Amino acid sequence: MKGHEEKLMSIYWLRPAFKRYSLRSPSWASFNKALCSSYSLLPFFVFFLLIVAVLVFTGQVDLGNYVSYSYIRSSRESSIDGLNCAAWNYTKSCPRYYPVRRQPSANPPPTCPDYFRWIHEDLRHWRQTGVTKEMVEKARETAHFHLTILDGKVYVENFRQSIQTRALFTVWGIAQLARTYPGRLPDLELMFDCDDRPVVEAERFGLPDSAPPPLFRYCSDWRSLDIVFPDWSFWGWAETNIKPWRSVLKDIKEGNKKAKWEDREPYAYWKGNPDVCPWRADLMRCNATPQTDWNARLYVQACNLLSTPNHLISPSLNLNYYCSYCCLLAFQNWIAESQQGYKQSNLGNQCTHRYKIYIEGWAWSVSEKYIFACDSPVLLNTLRWHDFFIRGMVPQHHYWPVRDDDKCRSLKFAVEWGNNRTKMAKSIGEAGSRFIHEDLKMEYVYDYMFHLLNEYGKLMKYKPSVPAGAVELCPESVACAARGIWRKFMEESLEKGPSESDPCTMQPPYNPQEILAFNEGKIKRTKQVEAWENQYWGRQKRKKQRL
Repeated sequence: MKGHEEKLMSIYWLRPAFKRYSLRSPSWASFNKALCSSYSLLPFFVFFLLIVAVLVFTGQVDLGNYVSYSYIRSSRESSIDGLNCAAWNYTKSCPRYYPVRRQPSANPPPTCPDYFRWIHEDLRHWRQTGVTKEMVEKARETAHFHLTILDGKVYVENFRQSIQTRALFTVWGIAQLARTYPGRLPDLELMFDCDDRPVVEAERFGLPDSAPPPLFRYCSDWRSLDIVFPDWSFWGWAETNIKPWRSVLKDIKEGNKKAKWEDREPYAYWKGNPDVCPWRADLMRCNATPQTDWNARLYVQACNLLSTPNHLISPSLNLNYYCSYCCLLAFQNWIAESQQGYKQSNLGNQCTHRYKIYIEGWAWSVSEKYIFACDSPVLLNTLRWHDFFIRGMVPQHHYWPVRDDDKCRSLKFAVEWGNNRTKMAKSIGEAGSRFIHEDLKMEYVYDYMFHLLNEYGKLMKYKPSVPAGAVELCPESVACAARGIWRKFMEESLEKGPSESDPCTMQPPYNPQEILAFNEGKIKRTKQVEAWENQYWGRQKRKKQRL
């Protein structure tokens, strides 16, 4: 397995840019020698016809470009639903028969969910200055890869190895975006950091003439300018056998039918590694004891590195630090599951309690979207970081806020409040789950990526160029070298061809007053819950005093 993964990574990331067969290759040299030594042109024509046939078969030549009518073009376009690894293995270059652009849809696209409007806010810092080459190069320091889009083609230059295969599945997702909306991505260059915590501190770029580097990553916070982008797990987390997002949503939807919300365990559930950070360790104080029941059922999740080969761990990370990363997802029994091939990892079987707890780890956690999908109210601990969609969710509507500085009493109150108001609690769980199943379906993930890159592309102040060390990105360049579960997840998340509809329609940016009102509304709802908690515990205190 290790040898295959090393081959997988080296073939894609280290393949020289624009690799082509040249006239100086041994096969052509022997051909030229044979041609010069022959008095007949017949061998030449035979060989030439064979070469043309191979190029046509592998997609490097389309005869439809040279004749007025061609059956070849239509048959090739109808076969875009699969990978053409025969062409890739022969030429090590991306097929050329993919459609450049799809005809516009006759049906009007839907309006994008509200959280798309945060794209404008994330890019606001470059509205006045635009994005220059110097700004992009500043982001190289921590970036894992450099993405270039030029004339509809996508190129990737790798700098350093990411944790596990985060970078690999992120660029796989970008390849699917280009396949979904061919010819519609703008010319651009960007740097992508696959680690967790944001690094572009806003306070370093407070002056009007300061130029923050536009660095893309999976999460950010209010103190940082990192640009948030969908994480790798939407296309599958192979190391933990978490399937691609479409399949996971289907499994959870079926799992939600197994037990009605009223019949689920009437407690708050969490399972994960408490050693990642102080706030998770503090959460474990809320577990039930013979003396006190805080209405929480908390389970310690063991952590190990069995699921990840050593060569996929960044050399800059020590094992203790890395362990915090490998346990960010709170659903896996890492030791037993890795030994059994993660056969019991179906997230559709995780929706067994009335309430689910979400608490961040080293940074934001990919577990967030899986927890919200269960039709159970999510008891959300105070957030320090945000991903690309959580900013569109509202307390008391999509989730129930939990105090960070008084977790145990806050959790107990939340569960008792919900168990005494089952209709209201159930509606919160359904609203949060509906947000995930409808507003975060895979089509909207691609649309978010599409609009983010298009808005970013409008800011480019220069014409991008393809770096010498970059390789062209297409599904074949990533998947054809993959084996095992990596290949399985790529085939499962492969987009079959261009979208039959246009991307959703973006709403205009928030104005400052709207952002202020939106944030104040969330604070007001959170404070209201805290006031209810205070009243509840005040009554409990008075009851004890009377006794």
